[in-house]
Amino acid sequence: MNTSDLPPGSLRAERRVLEIQTKLHRWANDDPHRRFDDLYNLVCDPAFLAMAWERVAGNKGARSAGVDGMTVAFVGERFGEAGFLAELRDHLKFRSFRPVPVRERMIPKPGSRKRRRLGIPTVADRVVQASLKLVLEPIFEADFAPCSYGFRPNRRAHDAMAETRFLASKTYEWVLEGDITACFDEISHSALMDRVRARIGDKRVLALVKAFLKAGILTEVGTFKETVTGTPQGGILSPLLANVALSVLAEHFTQIEGGPQTSPKRRFTRRRKGLANYRLIRYADDCAPRTQQEVPM
Repeated sequence: MNTSDLPPGSLRAERRVLEIQTKLHRWANDDPHRRFDDLYNLVCDPAFLAMAWERVAGNKGARSAGVDGMTVAFVGERFGEAGFLAELRDHLKFRSFRPVPVRERMIPKPGSRKRRRLGIPTVADRVVQASLKLVLEPIFEADFAPCSYGFRPNRRAHDAMAETRFLASKTYEWVLEGDITACFDEISHSALMDRVRARIGDKRVLALVKAFLKAGILTEVGTFKETVTGTPQGGILSPLLANVALSVLAEHFTQIEGGPQTSPKRRFTRRRKGLANYRLIRYADDCAPRTQQEVPM
């Protein structure tokens, strides 16, 4: 969104959010072991909620309703943006906010007869998730590896493709393409929360993230389904949480012998011995490890 299209109040909110995000990212980058406390007040901050509303209202899914049947347009007409955000902020401040189940919508997978599940949160849940993301993303962005391209600021699928082509020109000869089956549905809550806790010390924020994970699903046939694993594909916070969970892949490839931190001399020696060297390129749950081996002469 172009800042010139925003009213003065929104411009002030955007500047405040950007200033705080810049500080959070710098602090996280300066100290990889720092745990952040007192973030909940930022989630409740009027500027963060205002920017969260802008993100939700400007999203192509704004016309989709959650289990309460309300769209963004309906909420705006019935309550007004200011009134809706003020009430939502009160619920957050007094800890009375509770996420509700997402509405299940099964859509066809491109090029396949199979279908994948979307979980559509209510407008209120979307705004809170968007505010959470505004707070958490700058912190975790400091930890994400350069080989991760999906659902990240200023990174596109084309960038991942360009990196693949570049490595192919540098003697990496094999591409092993992989896709994690039902990735969003199968993420372990306990493993994910352990990784979130490594950076986030605010128990109120941790409880809110966990509440979204455990909110459940209202299926297309009207039954409630408990969510013991996964984060709903369709939720604003889900792509960030998926990247947090999947960052373990980059850590693995970084640490193994033959990975990107292996010295050029050691990589050359491995190639002469017929051993592979590795580089990982990941876009969301799609990954393409490239291997480098000595070409027989």
